[in-house]
Amino acid sequence: MRIGLRFVLPLLAVLALLAWGASVVLNDTLRRWFERDMSMRAELAVNGARQGLLAPWRNDARQKIATVLAGIARDERVMGVAACDCELGLVASSPEYPSTFDCQAVGRNTRKPEVRGSGGWRWVSWAEVFRLPGGSVHVSATPVGDEAGPLGFVVLVQDMSDADRRESMTRQYTFAAFALLAAAASLLTFLVARLSWKDWTTEIRRFLRGGKSRASRPEFQPVLSDVRELVAQITTEAQADGRGNAWNALRLRQTLKHYLHRERVIIVANRQPYIHEFAPDGSIRVSHPASGLVTALEPVMRACSGVWIAHGNGSADSTVVDQSGRVRVPPGEESFVIRRVWLTPEEEAGYYYGFANEGLWPLCHIAHTRPNFRSADWAYYQSVNQKFSDAACAEVDIDDPIILVQDYHFALAPRMIRERLPRATILSFWHIPWPHSERVAICPWQKELLQGMLGSSILGFHTQLHCNNFLDAVDRFLEARIDREQHAVVQRGRITLVRPYPISIECPSRWLKQVAPVAECRASVFAELHLAPDALLGVGVDRMDYTKGIEERLLAVEQLLERSPHLLGRFTFAQLAEPSRTAIERYRELNVAVERLTDRINSRFGNQTYKPVVLLREHHEPLTVFRYYRAADVCYVSSLHDGMNLVAKEFISARDDDRGVLVLSRFTGAARELTEALIVNPYDIEEASSALATALSMSAQEQEERMRSMRLYLTEFNIYRWAGRMLVDAARLRLRDRVSSRLVDYPKLAEVTQE
Repeated sequence: MRIGLRFVLPLLAVLALLAWGASVVLNDTLRRWFERDMSMRAELAVNGARQGLLAPWRNDARQKIATVLAGIARDERVMGVAACDCELGLVASSPEYPSTFDCQAVGRNTRKPEVRGSGGWRWVSWAEVFRLPGGSVHVSATPVGDEAGPLGFVVLVQDMSDADRRESMTRQYTFAAFALLAAAASLLTFLVARLSWKDWTTEIRRFLRGGKSRASRPEFQPVLSDVRELVAQITTEAQADGRGNAWNALRLRQTLKHYLHRERVIIVANRQPYIHEFAPDGSIRVSHPASGLVTALEPVMRACSGVWIAHGNGSADSTVVDQSGRVRVPPGEESFVIRRVWLTPEEEAGYYYGFANEGLWPLCHIAHTRPNFRSADWAYYQSVNQKFSDAACAEVDIDDPIILVQDYHFALAPRMIRERLPRATILSFWHIPWPHSERVAICPWQKELLQGMLGSSILGFHTQLHCNNFLDAVDRFLEARIDREQHAVVQRGRITLVRPYPISIECPSRWLKQVAPVAECRASVFAELHLAPDALLGVGVDRMDYTKGIEERLLAVEQLLERSPHLLGRFTFAQLAEPSRTAIERYRELNVAVERLTDRINSRFGNQTYKPVVLLREHHEPLTVFRYYRAADVCYVSSLHDGMNLVAKEFISARDDDRGVLVLSRFTGAARELTEALIVNPYDIEEASSALATALSMSAQEQEERMRSMRLYLTEFNIYRWAGRMLVDAARLRLRDRVSSRLVDYPKLAEVTQE
């Protein structure tokens, strides 16, 4: 050991000195490259726009100059562009140009144009890098003029945070590389010294031959430990970067750790993922609401932690919370917090049942139900949005948090939160369709809704069509600039990005670990429904809502039995329908209509031992729903209009046996992704019944091919990828805002240069 250390310690000292020297040289070289690159980029940008600047400049057409400058400023590294005249006066600038670098301050650092013979002139370009506490910026002044003489100069302010970051990474990688070299050289030196010992030579031979003694000697333990640590490190880095790994809870946590640095994610949503209710015996039970929003977001919160702010509507909700209305969930795991907001019966009736579900819900869905808008409901909608916004602001612990506002219940909340937290990054997601502007005009308060939503930093919809509809509505009803190229709205200097984020589910689903194998699920479900072992089963899973096309679905089943008599007595359709919004008359009417239609079909085709339609109108826990998915031969999703519809994706996720057929309405967002399903028009009863017949007669091989393709898609584009995309976009936007805001409160450039 002493012999080895005599060689190792001097070697480590020399390598450490080399690492320090190499780091200094590399950093200086890279810094010069970046600064030269920034100067070249600035000069190229101005030269490219020169022809577009000359004529407007000479004609004093400042608006045209501002348009050209705005085009230059679209580059994500450019923080602002300004045009200054020869007297150091401002001609025009991009909207985001920082006032720190005004024409007077920059002009004092440039040289006046030098007039030469024959009318020629020369104006020396100027560029400088300013190292501010929050990062570096590159400021350049490029002259503009022609044969007639100079007109002025264009100032570009560019963000050099990438250069700072790469400089830091280079320093780290340099030290890491030399550290690795030092470790390797030290190990080699140590091995050479030890090879002089006979027993070491013998042990090495045994090691190379794969003998059992390879780990028996203590000298080998550090080697094995280093190898294990290196493998673990490589695996972790690969998962964090997403190289060759599917999106899952671990990857989402690592991604958010990288971008958010362990910050809490705050979700504002009407529905809560866990409801505490009193059982008949007085005990407290926990249930899961039937909600696509909850299905999608609950796995995200389990993965990344945070606070879910929701309406506490369970009979025992107030019993289990602390003084601030908080409770940790899920029971036994407690990975995130629910912050419950309490509403009076009048608030719930006006905000939820009234404005949200009698007004906005039918307005956004083309399902032939007239929207009702009442002033009293609007007043409650405003006050409840303020109540939830206040709760969200109370949960933040930094001045620029990331807050996710969910769905049509909180169209006003983004603006309200923005007024309290101007630096917050607010990501709003609209889970239902956004209608075209003609329908938006029906709402008496369409301007207030749009203004509220534009308080968001990023506004997400399921499809690009919904994004386009929203931009059209803003263009029609508000004074705002629409950036069609960037899909953004610019209003009062603030930008709201409008993006499509097709929502998904957890795939593979965690429920698959708890549910029985397919054969057992099929046997138990068939026993519950009193079906023969060779029976064929179709399922539908929905809230009892008029947008889901439940009546059209049952009419298709009726026509299927008419056209396929051989299915009588063998085919049964089970409709799992949870009662929903029964305080609204239209929903009560739907319940009666579905019940009557079910009775009619059963009376027409059934008998004492056979019911072709089984209506299960009650709440079903996820495990029960998954049992029915796994037992079914066909699942029919017949929505008349839907943003996405996650039932279709849940059915695919549940079928790890690659069996079963999905019949899917073309009016769902899911139909754009699950193209291997049988896509139908639910209004065309004949087409839908034919698709059901095709599904029931489809070969096992074709079922497997279709299902495997859709499962592969869902595994890749699951809820973790959806959340990761949105939250990473929000984190990057926040980083850009932080870079831009660094300059707002800083002294003028002249003061910076004097220091």
